[in-house]
Amino acid sequence: MAIHNYQGIKFYKTERSKVDDNLVVEQALQININKEVFTITMRTPGNDEDLIRGLLYSEDIYKSNKNLTVSISENTEKGITEANTNIEKNLLSDGYSNSRNLLSVSSCGICGKTELEELNPENKIHSGFTLNSQELFTMFKEMKEKQVTFHQSGGSHAAAAFSKDRELLSVREDIGRHNAVDKVVGHLVNHNKLKEVKCLIVSGRISYEIVAKAFTANIPVLAAVSAPSSLAVDFAKELGITLLGFCRENKATCYANPQRLL
Repeated sequence: MAIHNYQGIKFYKTERSKVDDNLVVEQALQININKEVFTITMRTPGNDEDLIRGLLYSEDIYKSNKNLTVSISENTEKGITEANTNIEKNLLSDGYSNSRNLLSVSSCGICGKTELEELNPENKIHSGFTLNSQELFTMFKEMKEKQVTFHQSGGSHAAAAFSKDRELLSVREDIGRHNAVDKVVGHLVNHNKLKEVKCLIVSGRISYEIVAKAFTANIPVLAAVSAPSSLAVDFAKELGITLLGFCRENKATCYANPQRLL
């Protein structure tokens, strides 16, 4: 479990007491492609291979169906984890030449980018998948039940993917919202199940980049416990993604493409 126990002092009105709290681990992961540093991302250790595969897929770096071999080691001198992978140059997609190549942080996926990627609305998602609100709430309940790290620490995000039959295909946790999504996508790519996904749900808010990741993975429905950003809604409308926010307490608000909701 990627949590550490820390002591603290809890204040309540005029009283104070010592407490032991479980906190989610956040550590640096340096990803090297062909012996060159591609990026450094802050993440919660665990499912690192899924995270790397999902990140490279979402960022349009490596989208081949060929298996990706990743070797992971601890660099005690730098105090970080290093992941090394070799990819044939002809298999590197356009995103590699335009990659951020600088520090990416777990809480803000857009940090470290030089410009906003252009997503072509002509390639918008066309899907006849539909669901009702009760099915959506059941999905969130199922994800919450499997948030082991969150239940012990209260400090991690989660993402979960479901099929057209409402089957849970993958659920992953991380301190970063974007990392959790990348871990899910990577897990599904590694198991050849990405095409089965019809709904992606996340525990936090939805930013532009999470919409972009859902679009790249061709997922028609995206829903979150918290709010979407204005740019996320604008892109969801253009890209054909049904976007829902504030999915909690048996309530939900749809901001884009409501035709998929029964």
